[in-house]
This record gives sequence, C-alpha cells and structure tokens, in this order.
Amino acid sequence: MSPKGRPTGVVATNRRARRDYDILDTWECGLVLRGSEVKSLRESKVQLSDAYARLIGNEVWLVGLHIAPYSHAAVQGGHVLDRDRKLLLHRKQIDALRARLDQERLTLVLLSLYFSDGRCKLELGLGRGRRQYDKRQVIAQREADREARRAMVRGAKGSE
Repeated sequence: MSPKGRPTGVVATNRRARRDYDILDTWECGLVLRGSEVKSLRESKVQLSDAYARLIGNEVWLVGLHIAPYSHAAVQGGHVLDRDRKLLLHRKQIDALRARLDQERLTLVLLSLYFSDGRCKLELGLGRGRRQYDKRQVIAQREADREARRAMVRGAKGSE
C-alpha cells in the first residue's frame, strides 16, 4: 500500500463505474487466474469497463473481464479471453453480499484491478445505478466545488 492508502501496482481502473453508479461499499478480493493471464495483466492488457460480478450458488464469479493474450505465449497454450473467473472472498463476506443484494436493487461492479504483494487483487464495489439526471447533477456539483476551490485559491493569493 502506498502512503495514501491506495494499492501499489495498479493495472487498470474502471472510471465509468463511479460515474454510472453510487458506490455504497467496497471489498478487496482475489482472483483465480491462469499463468498467461497473470503475465498479460502485468503488461496491463485488460479491459474491465463491462465487467461485473454475480453470485452463483455460494461463490462469486466475475463476468465480462477481457484479458488479452500474452504477447510471448504459444498459440495453443494461451487462455480463453472472456471466460468467467472465480473471485476469492471469505464466507462471511459472501453472506453479507448476498443479504445486501437480496434486500436492495444493487450491482457488483469491478472498480480496479491491481497487484498487491505479487498477487492479483481487485476492488469490487456494491453500487446502485444512477439515472441520467443523477449523473448530470453529480457533474454539476463537482464543477461547482471545483470553481469554489479555485475562487478560494485566487482569494488567498490576492490577500498576500
């Protein structure tokens, strides 16, 4: 972890997820991968914009994660690009996810993919989908906050 609390070795982030969803809670979980997938991730050859997680039975599966083939892998020894991948969570975490998903209309969204201590981890967010007008309000609020900060900085520089 870096001093700011962010994981080191970030491979990819899903910036659209924070725009399209109100993220209510986050979890860090492991990911079951094959050898060529890990090597490809180290080259940052991954697309996670359409990735989401699903509860199937008593397991959590990641759907829609596209990991490109490793550049130096043999043609016949590569991996399936868009296969479903199992996520590694504790039983209590899975039970908590199941309870929240059953009670509220929420989605499990992939937020970021990174390496921590040599192991591939991902940040999974529990989010509620935003409507178009909600997105516009969030953007307008962010712009207003940014302008207020700029005005405060200009005022502080003018008083010196």
